[in-house]
Amino acid sequence: MTTKLKFDGGWCATVTDEPLNFVPRLLGTFMIVSPCSDRVEREKFLADTFGSQDWLWDLPDIFRFDPSGRRLLGAEFRIPEESAPAEDSARIPVQPDVHPGGLRADKVEDFRHEMCTVLCRAPGDAVLTCLRDLDVLDEPLQARIGIAPDVALLVRHGTVVGWSLTDAARYLTPGFAAPDPDPPSPATRRLLTECLDLVATPVVDDLVDGEPAALARLQAADKALREQREDRQRADALLELIATYVQGYGNW
Repeated sequence: MTTKLKFDGGWCATVTDEPLNFVPRLLGTFMIVSPCSDRVEREKFLADTFGSQDWLWDLPDIFRFDPSGRRLLGAEFRIPEESAPAEDSARIPVQPDVHPGGLRADKVEDFRHEMCTVLCRAPGDAVLTCLRDLDVLDEPLQARIGIAPDVALLVRHGTVVGWSLTDAARYLTPGFAAPDPDPPSPATRRLLTECLDLVATPVVDDLVDGEPAALARLQAADKALREQREDRQRADALLELIATYVQGYGNW
């Protein structure tokens, strides 16, 4: 199992035996694994740590480390807008198994790590896998480092080339709230898949073009989520996920 990971710009970290113990939170297409409970805490967290972070319109993946011990303290990822074709998603390897582990930066130095460009979806969205590009699938993965519960970094040739989230529906939450500890309802799981379809290519392009079938799907999903009585916290999270599109195109 690899012990040294390379990030963009030649930046490196060592794998440790201390994964993060934070429960991931899926805020729409933004996934956070950190101690922050609101935006004010997030700003302080970014100021007190080092690593990769967003700047103005720049939206890289975020890894933040403790300046004193150089230990990974939190991470944030964005789900890409482009969905891979089903045949490419089916190429995601099942090996190697996830090895739980944290990270320790080789040195106290900021860096930038490009966000992934393509989303691969397992049937029923049981696993969301985000890759640097589809070329990643041309060779076997070297390792999967589980930096937090159900969150893994994907490694090839010692380089971080993507990440995955298992059972994404479980971690849906509006704002920075902790996810509901109860399992997601079947309706929530179905609507997560529908909402991810709506906000990713090719369906999102049909929404922008005003295609009647896509608009009808958007309106139906919005209605179903508003009328769902069970699992309200996750339903509200999915409403936030599609809110921009409902406001922009839902009344056509």
